[in-house]
Amino acid sequence: MPVPTLPLANAVVELIVKGGPIMYPILVVGVAAVCVILERIFWWLRLGIGRKARLLEETYAALDAGDQQRAVTLSKGSSDPVVRMVHHGLNHHHTSMQGALEVAAGHELQGAGRFLNAMDTIVTLGPLLGLLGTVTGIMGSFSSIGDSELAVEKVTGGIGEALIATAAGLGIAITTLIPMNYFHSRLARLQFELEAAANNVLILAARHGLDKK
Repeated sequence: MPVPTLPLANAVVELIVKGGPIMYPILVVGVAAVCVILERIFWWLRLGIGRKARLLEETYAALDAGDQQRAVTLSKGSSDPVVRMVHHGLNHHHTSMQGALEVAAGHELQGAGRFLNAMDTIVTLGPLLGLLGTVTGIMGSFSSIGDSELAVEKVTGGIGEALIATAAGLGIAITTLIPMNYFHSRLARLQFELEAAANNVLILAARHGLDKK
């Protein structure tokens, strides 16, 4: 029985071959971009599922009533990053409450900002590799101009290699830039929520003298 062909896969392989040797590092960068984007999407989805706005309000209410122990019990083991920060701040055995909240907030922001630097590198590296492919393709075209045999095919092949590499590099950068900016906006929003929650906890704790060691 003949094996069915995959026109799309064949076309992709053909483009990679026509794009020249520089397409292989571009392909590696593209695969890395896809992996990072998918990992961040699933991470933010899990974070969204774990948010507990009502639990945060109940913790605020316990602090407002001066019941720190109940606030600690409510916030313990939460999947919400803001509630986790509050719990860490309320268990400030070896530092101030403000310091504990800052440390916990930094830890949460570090997890939320993971791989953003890698995505920024991919956005920059993709077009640069495409530009390198353009240069090598044009160099191959010029080196073939003096050949009398199959000169036209070699020149057009070099130009095609340059264009394919450039398009691939730009495509990777554009595809990565959009989700990267979205993740940056989510990170900024989470930072604002953490700062607002920390200020609320400090105000409520100070009202009842709970912010002391």
